[in-house]
Amino acid sequence: MNSTMTARTATSPEAERVHVDHAVAKRLGRWTSASQFDARVRYGVLVLDLRSPDVTGDVDIRLDLQRSTLKLLLAEGDRVDHLDLGWTGRGQVKDDQHPAGPGGRVVRLAGHADASEIRVRRGGMAALSAMFSRAFVQDLRQARKNGGYPTVDDPTRAAR
Repeated sequence: MNSTMTARTATSPEAERVHVDHAVAKRLGRWTSASQFDARVRYGVLVLDLRSPDVTGDVDIRLDLQRSTLKLLLAEGDRVDHLDLGWTGRGQVKDDQHPAGPGGRVVRLAGHADASEIRVRRGGMAALSAMFSRAFVQDLRQARKNGGYPTVDDPTRAAR
């Protein structure tokens, strides 16, 4: 069995696929309702906002990182499980704000990371990370034009 066959069977058909190659990609606000993701990042940066109320239940993220950075924006009580993540070279999961007790969703990271880094931001730090983006400015302009509220900084807020 070759590697292309195993790669095809490892990904599920309902998984949201994100591919970044030598670039920066940000998926902010209410961008999906999927709870399974396949992320492949080569020499780039990927920001995944998983704070939306549309993303229900536990989240599974299958990773293939090569000299990249993945930033996860999570809700306050979400926990990150990275035991199934294989590492090559230097790399780590930076999770300074991990919740103390059980509760919230579990975000499972699996796959492979080669000389890469995963940063986890929760609560106010996640909101600040989303606010310092071009997508937030565009969302502010659109919300003002429509007489509503922006949702990039806080996806749980109703757009009205």
